Amino acid sequence: MVSSGPTPPAPDAAVYVISVAAELTGLHPQTLRSYERLGLITPGRTGGGGRRYSHRDIELLRLISDLTSSGIGIEGVRRILDLENQVDALRLRNQELVAEIEATREALRQALSRRPADPAARPSNLPVLRQPLTGQSIVVWRRNRG
Repeated sequence: MVSSGPTPPAPDAAVYVISVAAELTGLHPQTLRSYERLGLITPGRTGGGGRRYSHRDIELLRLISDLTSSGIGIEGVRRILDLENQVDALRLRNQELVAEIEATREALRQALSRRPADPAARPSNLPVLRQPLTGQSIVVWRRNRG
């Protein structure tokens, strides 16, 4: 296999120092520190305490910059980011549930394909129903749970 150069870092790999992150986002390093103090971003740290930003951090900083430059205040930005995180989490949960439903459907298909074709030959888990004698009633009791 021929390599065409170094492999780019993973999106969450904290590789950019603050000066590079500032240059990539067009923001002042002090603004990056301020956003960190406000809890809008959490860069990685080196052993000596230096900040390291990932590609995902850079994208988040660009989004924050776009939102603030369009007139949205910091609390509005915080709310938007929180809502986007909730949407992402719900989207992920929805994908998990869809996968679970598909797996259940497939298991049901396989179970149905293995059972005998003749209904009389199938064992039933249902209770046996008998016809009541003429003039008699059936009483069904339901236990109240509460």
